[in-house]
Amino acid sequence: MTLGHKVIQSMRTPRTQIVWFKRDLRLADHAPLDAAVRSGQPVLPLFIVEPHYWRLPDVSRRHWHFLHDCLTGLRGEISALGADLTIRTGAAVSALEDLRQRLGAFDLHSHEETGNSWTFSRDVEVAGWCRAHGVEWHEYPSHGVVRRLKTRDAWSKLRDARMAAPLIAAPVHMLSAPAITAEGLPQKNHPMFGASSVGSPQQGGRAEGVKVLDSFLGERSRKYMQTISKPGISARHCSRLSAHIAYGTLSVKEIEKATKAKLASLAGIGDADAVSHRRNLSAFLSRLAWRCHFVQKLEQQPEIETRCMHPAFEGMREPYHNEAFFEAWKQGRTGYPLVDASMRSLRENGWINFRMRAMLVSFASYHLWLDWRVTAPFLAQLFTDYEPGIHYSQFQMQSGVTGINAIRMYAPVKQSRDHDPEGRFIRRYVPELQNVSPQWIHEPWRMGEPPVDYPPRIVEHETAMKHARAEIGKRWKSDAFRDTAKGVAQKLGSRAKQPSRKPRKPGSRQLEMEI
Repeated sequence: MTLGHKVIQSMRTPRTQIVWFKRDLRLADHAPLDAAVRSGQPVLPLFIVEPHYWRLPDVSRRHWHFLHDCLTGLRGEISALGADLTIRTGAAVSALEDLRQRLGAFDLHSHEETGNSWTFSRDVEVAGWCRAHGVEWHEYPSHGVVRRLKTRDAWSKLRDARMAAPLIAAPVHMLSAPAITAEGLPQKNHPMFGASSVGSPQQGGRAEGVKVLDSFLGERSRKYMQTISKPGISARHCSRLSAHIAYGTLSVKEIEKATKAKLASLAGIGDADAVSHRRNLSAFLSRLAWRCHFVQKLEQQPEIETRCMHPAFEGMREPYHNEAFFEAWKQGRTGYPLVDASMRSLRENGWINFRMRAMLVSFASYHLWLDWRVTAPFLAQLFTDYEPGIHYSQFQMQSGVTGINAIRMYAPVKQSRDHDPEGRFIRRYVPELQNVSPQWIHEPWRMGEPPVDYPPRIVEHETAMKHARAEIGKRWKSDAFRDTAKGVAQKLGSRAKQPSRKPRKPGSRQLEMEI
């Protein structure tokens, strides 16, 4: 993604500064807004609701519900500065051209965006329009993602330097741009945003994000690592900041600084609780860095949204798609209780912990042999915290198509016994098993009389695993596999450790990415 960052030049005549808010819905630590306000020129905050975006297969009304909360809060904050958040509905270029007709020449400010292929194409179109009409588009780095990175070896230091930079204070006043015709914010129930079912989505908005951060650092993080893999329990002790980061109500930098400040307050305290708390917060910090690492992959190689990182895996699953398997997986009716409970929980709440996400992808990819390009858009719709850079990178990892990561085949019964031993989470979301004893809750097909209203296993675990290992093993043994994998690792791999040279057995230790 190569749109570039330009340095603001001195203004010769009054010129409106448009700040285009995207996935950065805050006033604090907002470089584009800060630069526009410091210019001394009239400022027009802008958000564009793009109907074509909301028809994509990886977005949903659930996202709009969270986003609507964020925009409502942002509009209130801007109003307190004596200005207004201008809303435009339509294509970005059309909205900008309309503003040019009304306001005359202007400068455009925004954060760099590492989104899906649609937003990338839209930004290319906007860049062309800006060049054609003499509009200076000033783009500013977002989080730890480095645009036009020359070598991955340098990324970690660049990312850490950005996180160490001072926070940018929110403006205390703003020279408002000339009033223009106002448009309302589309309601949450507007038909533009697709199917009406959203379950119980997480609340959005800056004020909510700050509250969630404070409660995590103050108390909830004390059991972060102990519960991170436990369905039902992890919802309380994980940070629950991922959606706020995805839509930018909080910046990664301010979360990292707040976490380090909390760690500093615990320094020197030797009791077991403080030591444990420090360990949990340090683990959380590492996941913030890993988050940026995964988004950087998409920034450097946008094709990973639609193409396997390692080309040897192209065509491996596509010809064998089973629509009945896909539908059973989507509805949480595979016959594997923890898989089904996780899917149903996700459909209701828009969030599950990382291990359950990984298990859902693993089950779809290995047990059901579904291609990740079919399953990824569906889960993207369900995740309130959908972040394209993490989503597609993780889907490829959990589907075993990167060529540089451990092969992770989850055994759903083992996961169930390890992380929901009494079946509480299962019973909550699979009421058909409400009266099944702990002895059989993980494997109801072994009962003498299985529940009549719960489906039998869709596939047999060992048979499916044997097939998956054999098919993936063929690719790993193919000519030039390792040479290509080295190229993938050089461009996209972590520098924290050397990439794996061969598939690892199911159950190998893996990195937890849930934040």
